[in-house]
Amino acid sequence: MKTNYEPIIGMEVHAELKTKSKMFCSCPNGLGLEKEPNVNICPVCSGQPGTLPVINEEAVHMVVKTGLATNCRVNDFSKFDRKNYFYPDLPKGYQISQYDKPLTENGYLVLTDDEGQNKQIRIKRIHLEEDTGKLVHPKGANYSLVDLNRAGVPLMELVTEPDIRSGAEARRFCQEFQLILRYLGVSDADMERGQMRCEVNISLREAGAEKFGTKVEIKNLNSFRVVEKAIDYEIGRQREALENGEKIIQETRGWDDASSTTFSQRLKEEAHDYRYFPEPDLPPLSNLTALSEKLKAEIPELPAQKRKRLKEEYKLSVDDAEMLVANFELGHYFEQVVSELGDWLKDAKPKFELPKAVKLAANYLMTELQKLLKQSNQEIADLKIKPEDFAEFIKLILQGVISSSGAQSLLKEMFASGADPSHIVKEKDLGQTSDEEEINQIIAAVINQNPGPVQDFKNGKQNALMFLVGKAMAASRGKANPQIVTELFKQILTK
Repeated sequence: MKTNYEPIIGMEVHAELKTKSKMFCSCPNGLGLEKEPNVNICPVCSGQPGTLPVINEEAVHMVVKTGLATNCRVNDFSKFDRKNYFYPDLPKGYQISQYDKPLTENGYLVLTDDEGQNKQIRIKRIHLEEDTGKLVHPKGANYSLVDLNRAGVPLMELVTEPDIRSGAEARRFCQEFQLILRYLGVSDADMERGQMRCEVNISLREAGAEKFGTKVEIKNLNSFRVVEKAIDYEIGRQREALENGEKIIQETRGWDDASSTTFSQRLKEEAHDYRYFPEPDLPPLSNLTALSEKLKAEIPELPAQKRKRLKEEYKLSVDDAEMLVANFELGHYFEQVVSELGDWLKDAKPKFELPKAVKLAANYLMTELQKLLKQSNQEIADLKIKPEDFAEFIKLILQGVISSSGAQSLLKEMFASGADPSHIVKEKDLGQTSDEEEINQIIAAVINQNPGPVQDFKNGKQNALMFLVGKAMAASRGKANPQIVTELFKQILTK
């Protein structure tokens, strides 16, 4: 009988902060994305003897705000420590980090799964440190180069408690944390550019047991997809090893995307291996509680709050609300459009309900507009259409001025030129006709040309009506009002 094993997973998430300067010097913070190597370096961040670091106040504020946004306690007293280890891209031979007195700790994030169930993931700490440089390995060369542009970039590290139980849960946690960082404006957290890096600590224990199993760390996971895949693979690897009577070794493993497997890198270090001790060149930080009270006023509406508000205020579906929350720029644009529509609806005749207008705007923003952006390889920030013009576009549809096919043509013209929609409708003759006399002439021609489908409808086949309506719409070049066309067909064919 196979043993039932439970995965125990903790996350470590690093995010580069987008401060103006580096963590302990005045060098510009290029986040390691500079085109030329070693251009944003100085004696401090390149580890020259006799240099002294200075704390970046902006970075401290960013971590405190992140702690507040993730329900952490901000410690009134905090200090920096030296974490000692040698690596070619760590110039000083030690990293300035935080050990026993982090800026914030004991927080949590609430995640919602696909079934709508909530789960709280506890956050052990969020602390501040400096990033290392990076090694460059020229293809075919027997040497490596060191680029110190990234050395000294402010780096925030979040450590969770071992509350995560699956790869999907870990992915959701990382995605939510990334959104919070972006909403706060403290980091772009772009995983493809290395601005956010995830590491996983994972072990298995028998279901119901209290003691954890031997943990394995998987380092440098650079996408949400990889986070989930690496965890799922490692759960399977460890389960198979335990079922075969093998012992799990405490080690650090890497992820090979080509084979979708983890591989052993080195034995895992413990905290004492780093010989932490207080950083003698930096003063401790105090009165942080008072600072946090001031910074609370700078915390914007966060993703969880926005999801709830969008669903309650605009009656959006879970999926629609999630898309608008996940795409911050799109969500902001949507709310500008809705604001314009709300002002118009107060005096509109005939009356239209706001939820109907909002739903229509959301549908066009998240389907047709997204297609156009994708085809042109643009972002919402590149959009030429002003929010008030997009609202005008929705009004024209609601009022029946343009048909659904006409709306697609109009949106393409607006996307290309950014011109006023009413002007385009007039110039391109895209307006929908509701003139019954004109439509009756088209219907008469369609009936005359399609005796078979006409007889099918009279014999009770409803699909035949849709065929005839389609023919009439094509004959009108999409300009006839489809509701009027349908009603007139019914009146004529049921006499």
